[in-house]
Amino acid sequence: MSVSPPPPPLRKGPNPFLLAGLFVLTTAAFYVTVNYRATNNPASKYRRQADNPLVPPPRREDDSKSEGGHAEQTAPATSPVFDASKITVLFVLGGPGAGKGTQCANLVKDFGFCHLSAGDLLRAEQNRPGSTYGDMIRTYIKEGQIVPMEVTIKLLENAMKDTLAEGREGEGWADGRGRFLIDGFPRKMDQAIMFDEQVCQSSTVLFFTTTEDEMLKRLIERGKTSGREDDNEESIRKRFRVYKEQTMPVIEHYNKLGKVAEIDSSATIEEVHEKAKTVVGKIFSGETSRNLTT
Repeated sequence: MSVSPPPPPLRKGPNPFLLAGLFVLTTAAFYVTVNYRATNNPASKYRRQADNPLVPPPRREDDSKSEGGHAEQTAPATSPVFDASKITVLFVLGGPGAGKGTQCANLVKDFGFCHLSAGDLLRAEQNRPGSTYGDMIRTYIKEGQIVPMEVTIKLLENAMKDTLAEGREGEGWADGRGRFLIDGFPRKMDQAIMFDEQVCQSSTVLFFTTTEDEMLKRLIERGKTSGREDDNEESIRKRFRVYKEQTMPVIEHYNKLGKVAEIDSSATIEEVHEKAKTVVGKIFSGETSRNLTT
């Protein structure tokens, strides 16, 4: 008599309670990680602030970048606010402590420019009572990071409008004309493109150069009396890094367009002033950009 083999043992399925527990733990871990990253980014909370009458909400600056890492140059949706045939805009760039502000003050006396410092406008806005973006600007400056471009560009545009509305007198200011020195801007490619397309086409970049050691020495000395939150060595080092990574590509971009006048600012203030004065004199005399660099 044959004996049938015993039935195979029943295979137990996964414990539903164990699976549910694992799901809850995984979800909780993911939430904690995301929340930690968000709350520990010193500037991230400010990107979600409510609307401000001053500017539209800042968009992510990476949105405008191409695969190569630079902002895409798309056709402007509207014409610039100011006519570049009447309004002269000179960008003044250089590393922190290169002497931009000092030389701008001299060029104002020489040529009747209106000097607009992007940094000064941002610091004034951060201290303005009731400013929605005051805390955000303060945090970005303290961390040595670049404030969202919509804020900076709108402040510059408003300052230019206010200056023209004053009805300045003197050379370069008749019949709706104007001359602006904008220092410390643009610091990124997308800022440069947005300003040129939406506010005013820039004429020339005055690029002041010196060594990092010299800039550090100047800034440490200035920090003893300036009261600026970013004039300390930690912030200065961050600013140097940001300058190399983000502002140098802007200078390279304008250099390809023949718009850069490089000025060695390692010499005395008076010597650098004479070099800068010569460069700007060439601009207003209509000499070609290839003759600008000293």
